Amino acid sequence: MAGTFLTAEWKKLLMVNYVVDPAILQPHVPVGTELDLWQGRCYVSVVGFMFVNTRLRGFRIPFHSNFEEVNLRFYVRYKHPVDGWRRGVVFIKEIVPKPALTFVANTIYRENYQTMPMAHRWEQSNDTLTVEYRWHHNDWNSISLTTANAPAPLQPGSEEEFITEHYWGYTRIGTARSAEYGVEHPAWLVYPPATQYIVNVDFGPLYGPEFAHLATTTPASVFLAEGSQIVVKEGHKLPHQALLAQA
Repeated sequence: MAGTFLTAEWKKLLMVNYVVDPAILQPHVPVGTELDLWQGRCYVSVVGFMFVNTRLRGFRIPFHSNFEEVNLRFYVRYKHPVDGWRRGVVFIKEIVPKPALTFVANTIYRENYQTMPMAHRWEQSNDTLTVEYRWHHNDWNSISLTTANAPAPLQPGSEEEFITEHYWGYTRIGTARSAEYGVEHPAWLVYPPATQYIVNVDFGPLYGPEFAHLATTTPASVFLAEGSQIVVKEGHKLPHQALLAQA
């Protein structure tokens, strides 16, 4: 059983979701996994949230406990020989404000973290909640929404359930191997659909030319999840036999 690598709270997850051609993502799919679709549609998501009370192997690292993250991710599944299908995410890029975070994530998990200046804004009233995440890449990029301040449980079979209920991370290790790690958390409360939102993201320079069209694409959905305490487990390589079966 994998040990615990990191614990934290993920708070106020703002999710901007796009339906894309699966061919765009296929070059990024880790060996041994396949794209996970919802009602036949292939999604990528820009996700902004806060890490709070972060501990690495049980230890709190000074000045690295609370920070923003924004990532671009998509959804895959892996057929485990015992558990059956495991649903997970693959990150195109993850942005954080601290270089030490980038170094640890890229070294240990082979992720694609980058360090950029970041900021966030949460404004709450009795009736509404506004959440914004910002990061500086050539100029300030941002995602924001305003929603009714009334979180509720996920609806079974909903798009929100599909987007949030992926409990594994998969990464490419070169061209022939992949790694897997587990993420544990309860089902999240979600807020009503955004009453207004702004997406100001320079997709092409940030994520690559295959994603440039998202700058002029209307999202399929924009919503906010409350978040919770989370546990990130230690990673491991997928077994060779899974790779052979995929070939």
